[in-house]
Amino acid sequence: MQYLIWSLRAVLFLMLLGFAVKNDQPVVLRYFFGYEWSTSLVVVLLCFFTLGVAVGLLSMFASLLRQQRELAAVKRELKLKNKLAEIDAQHESTQPPEIVT
Repeated sequence: MQYLIWSLRAVLFLMLLGFAVKNDQPVVLRYFFGYEWSTSLVVVLLCFFTLGVAVGLLSMFASLLRQQRELAAVKRELKLKNKLAEIDAQHESTQPPEIVT
């Protein structure tokens, strides 16, 4: 299985390397106020891909923090219920049984 994974990684790397070699034309990005950035197309694509991954991770991070807070609250509630069940069980075992006539 390891050989299959490494061979797939090698094929993907070679495909991306071929894409980078074939798309090395210069690109000019123009901003406001006359600013320009001239670089290779592959560098521009890599920068925007990296920016997209970073934005996606940041948006996922907020959801992850909310889920962790909810999980901590549920764990606290479960501990409290377990303690109450233990106290109730101890209380029942110390009381003498009722005699019904």
